Amino acid sequence: MNTVSNTTGLIETEVVNIISSVTHLSANQLVQVRDLAKLGLDVLDVLDVILEVEQAYDITIPDEVPVYTVDDLVDYVHRQLGNVAGTAA
Repeated sequence: MNTVSNTTGLIETEVVNIISSVTHLSANQLVQVRDLAKLGLDVLDVLDVILEVEQAYDITIPDEVPVYTVDDLVDYVHRQLGNVAGTAA
């Protein structure tokens, strides 16, 4: 497992970097727009992003978890890391 932070700000930075590397969108675009569909990502793009986030954080994001925005990913990762650490999210 990669060593990653469980603070929301750092998770957001890391998730934005992952999305940017997978989609070749600038981090600035991702921070300003945040809605993955409005950024032109299709279902396969989002799946690629989810797989990279899962690998980076050693978590599983179930199919039923809605992932429409950058914040959806950040919030889910934060909750999972909080659960692993035994803290309330």
